[in-house]
Amino acid sequence: MAEVDANKVNHISSEEDRLLFPVTGYDLNDCRDEYSNPRPSPVTGGWIGADQEEEAVRRKLKYFFMSPCEKYQAKGRKPFKLVLQILKILIVTVQLVLFGLSNEMVVTFKEENTASFKHLFLKDYDDSNDALAVYTQSDVYDHMFHTIEQYLALPETTVGRYAYVYNVGVNGSALSLCQQYYKKGRIDPANDTFNIDPHVVTAGLGRDYRNFTLKFHKLINVTIQFQLKAINLQTIIYNEIPDCYTFFIMILLDNKAHSGKVKISLDNQASIKECRDPSVSGHADSYARVWFDVAVIVVCIFSLLLCGRSIIRGIILQNEFVKYFKSSLKRHVCWGDRMEFINGWYILLIISDVLTITGSIIKIGIELKNLSSYDECGILMGTSTLLVWVGVIRYLTFFQKYNILIVTLRAAFPNVIRFCCCVAVIYLGYCFCGWIVLGPYHVKHQTQEPIHITDLHAFIAECTDTPSSGKFRGIETSPCSFFCCCDRCVTIETKKMLLNISNHKFNRH
Repeated sequence: MAEVDANKVNHISSEEDRLLFPVTGYDLNDCRDEYSNPRPSPVTGGWIGADQEEEAVRRKLKYFFMSPCEKYQAKGRKPFKLVLQILKILIVTVQLVLFGLSNEMVVTFKEENTASFKHLFLKDYDDSNDALAVYTQSDVYDHMFHTIEQYLALPETTVGRYAYVYNVGVNGSALSLCQQYYKKGRIDPANDTFNIDPHVVTAGLGRDYRNFTLKFHKLINVTIQFQLKAINLQTIIYNEIPDCYTFFIMILLDNKAHSGKVKISLDNQASIKECRDPSVSGHADSYARVWFDVAVIVVCIFSLLLCGRSIIRGIILQNEFVKYFKSSLKRHVCWGDRMEFINGWYILLIISDVLTITGSIIKIGIELKNLSSYDECGILMGTSTLLVWVGVIRYLTFFQKYNILIVTLRAAFPNVIRFCCCVAVIYLGYCFCGWIVLGPYHVKHQTQEPIHITDLHAFIAECTDTPSSGKFRGIETSPCSFFCCCDRCVTIETKKMLLNISNHKFNRH
């Protein structure tokens, strides 16, 4: 009986070891019960050859599923792939940080110029209220003429350095003033009648803007378009050659609703290109960043080749394993066992390498001023860096405690995805309900973006009192009693009044 208990304890201990320790190899002995079949009848000398073949396959499989440290102990093979991945993480992260600084300057320069254009060309513009609108015909003309006059007086009024772009407007002018209106329009609210031809007519004017007459009864919108050039000089701080910008500015006076409210907005699109004759005193041409990007591409190509070679070796070993089981054990290998030979982490690294190489090529084009695709480059490099850092999780599985956590996460991942799907369905239902039902009545719900902002947070944000202001000392909350619903708020004034009453009674006695 004691021997049976000892065997049982040893069995439980071995099961715990299998669950807690990292899986560094797959032994065919673990699958012997599953694939147990009477072996073929051996011929003379057949057992020796079969055992050697089985041992060779088992040893090859075990070595394939070893960690880099175990492979080094087994054959003395240095973990070049591990070292390469660590190096790639460092240089890809540095590359992303350098690109992020440059991209930040580009975005900041564009946003600041857009804010400047709104203050320059929009009459009575206020930063706190972007919904600029006018309600009378005279105000429409005033805003329109204000924009044109500010444009003509730009060199004398602005603190920035801008240049006009000629021959881009109507009749070869630098500015285009256009109105769009219905081809035929007659509206008679008194008799509840109208006659509209929905074809849109565009009438433009390049010169003599004072004679521009608007047809308000059928007007759709008025657009003022022009271009300005500027140079981003702040890049000199980071030892970069400044870029030349061309801003495509369009001011829109929108009257399509014909509600008596004409909305005014400004849109600014920027185009970046290399300046013709860049000259910075004491600054020599530096291609250090370009060479650094080339080094990143070379490292990613090596990583791509090594990961691809590992996947190909896994597929070859998988075919060898399937053939051995089919010929020796007369059994079919399931797809789950076959997929064990294809390492998903390698596929993840290959995708990150492809994205990094593509993003680095675009970044080189940006550094050489041949491309201006900052957004596309940022998406590629940011995604690739994310995948590279996620790939580090694979090497954490070689440690016991991390392996337990990662195995738990992998087992719980399907349930987490199901939970996220349920939450997404509920959230989308709320968004569409708020958009359709509440949208026409509340500005917060007129678009999909700010729906998730709650009234509670908006109400609390109106309170500007700081915790040290002393204004929160007027009300105290009594400690929660046995029944939480009996909690009461007692003011300090009430306590003082009760204290005065008790003192008065004491003095009378």
